[in-house]
Amino acid sequence: MKLFPRSRVGRRAAYALMGAAVVAGAVAIPAQAQDPTETVRSEVTGGDGKNYWVENNLTPEAKKPAEGGKKKEYMVVWAGDENAADTAVPDVKKLPGSVADPIDKVRNAGPGPDFMAVIDATKGSPDYGKVVNTATVGPLVENEPHHMQYSWRKGDKIYAGGLFSAATYVFDVSALPQLKLSGISLPSQTLCGSVPDAYWVLKDRTAYGTYMGGPVAPGPCRYTHGEVRTGNGFAGSPGSVVRFGEDGENKVEAPAATETPEDPTQCLNMPSLGNPTCANPHGIQVREDLNTMVTSDYAEPRTIILDPVKNPSPYLRRPTVRTWDISDKNHPKVKAVSYLPTGPRSNGKDPLRNENRAAMETTVTNRPGHKGAFAQTMQGGAIFYTPDITVKDPVWKEVFDLGTAAPQLGAGGENGGPSANGGWLQTSPDDKTLYHATIGRKAGTLGPDDKGTAGGVIALDIDKLVNSPEAACSIDTQPEITAGGAEGDCPTLKSTVGINPDKTGAGPHWGALDNLEHGPDGFLHQTDQPKRLATADYFVARTGLDGDHRVCVVDIAGDGKLSLDQDFKDEDTGDTCVSFNRQKWPHGDFGNAKPHSMLFVAADEDIKD
Repeated sequence: MKLFPRSRVGRRAAYALMGAAVVAGAVAIPAQAQDPTETVRSEVTGGDGKNYWVENNLTPEAKKPAEGGKKKEYMVVWAGDENAADTAVPDVKKLPGSVADPIDKVRNAGPGPDFMAVIDATKGSPDYGKVVNTATVGPLVENEPHHMQYSWRKGDKIYAGGLFSAATYVFDVSALPQLKLSGISLPSQTLCGSVPDAYWVLKDRTAYGTYMGGPVAPGPCRYTHGEVRTGNGFAGSPGSVVRFGEDGENKVEAPAATETPEDPTQCLNMPSLGNPTCANPHGIQVREDLNTMVTSDYAEPRTIILDPVKNPSPYLRRPTVRTWDISDKNHPKVKAVSYLPTGPRSNGKDPLRNENRAAMETTVTNRPGHKGAFAQTMQGGAIFYTPDITVKDPVWKEVFDLGTAAPQLGAGGENGGPSANGGWLQTSPDDKTLYHATIGRKAGTLGPDDKGTAGGVIALDIDKLVNSPEAACSIDTQPEITAGGAEGDCPTLKSTVGINPDKTGAGPHWGALDNLEHGPDGFLHQTDQPKRLATADYFVARTGLDGDHRVCVVDIAGDGKLSLDQDFKDEDTGDTCVSFNRQKWPHGDFGNAKPHSMLFVAADEDIKD
């Protein structure tokens, strides 16, 4: 890795000033006076022999010491540049970029750098909510920054995926607010998988990552340990799971597909495969103490998120969850493919909205003695649970329908489960609460009379369920769709908070719990009682679920109640939540950006174990 610190020369503004000075016969004002932002670049050599970098753009606020002896906490947000490539086909004619347009609009229509935004997340700080650094990546553009790992602890690297570029970036955040690039994995290093989605960091700091799409080239692909599966190409099927080293090295690529065909009535592939498969892993979580990993299959991505088509077959959205044996971490093996059950509102007429359709996320329990896991479906709008992920064939039951929560989130709310567009799902460290972010359904999705539903975050009390030997809860009757389960161990709605409650289909897709808290010594410490979480209102623009590009903080009270943090404000507008729709960034005037995922982090030296 190479580090290149230097003071910024205010590139765009400085060049314009110098040009004007030459014409006027005057001396240009020094660039530093125009732009106090400092840049620091780190580089690594990729597998193709080319240089890849992250360039920090540190504002004066980034250099300010913490006040009152309180160490600084940050939120890092993996964000993409918004440009013409995000536009749905019917809207292309509205794009800026003609010769008559102002230069800023023309620039914003073209691709700019993707970046990691570093936001001051220190409660009580005068700079709370300010973007103090934008660490841009290059030379790749149009990565479509997507997910990182679900949580972070001191010493972890951050693993971050590019949905479209099929690249995995590894960032060193030990010296925040500055980042360094530790490594990068390119598509040539993960030939049996594409479209990286999410990551789980192991205790040894390596990470597993899900690659939702098929092999880079169609045809047979040989994995690390000699297994062979035949795929239908980039962003198709089947996907894989990759174990990465801290420098981005591919330690192992394992097949998510089984050797035998999966259910052809549930698992459509386009083009079709001789061995049909639903193996498109999206969510991923791990219990190292149980030698078990769980992944959830979302969709064959090419027709949904890379090149969306109108009304794709519902059978391209997956109803499956996979459990893996990771007793040999360099040889993970699928041990079960579980088909989530359909629920009481499934009627066979609209399989896209069956409760089990599009298994996007999964989350494990954490405490010794608990062996359960949850899964949720994006189109199905339901949450499922299995009490034991270590058995040969885990039994999954529906335990919550989002129709129960929808009326409390805001606008619309009728028939709230179908296409609820749920995303982030996470158990609390103490296994008492399940948090879930949902975008909601746009009005008209189910027909002209559909009023849609608003989105937000819900908190479910799962204490009885995870401690129940029988795990009897099962949503299997019509009244339970909106009233919750009839069994005594079913999750109950603890709290909700609407994000954009006056709009339908405009809630958050992703979230992260803050597992750090300040102690009396002013240092940050790990906690299993998070007092806040963050959300981002963005999915993937090409799908039509673009969102308003805001990052919000939700406070968690001692009794579990959720409320929007009114002090986390945008530095430009003063409005609640930080908007990524702005013209100016520390790295330049590149316009709107798309925040997808985030983590609460701090410099290593500011955290005490």
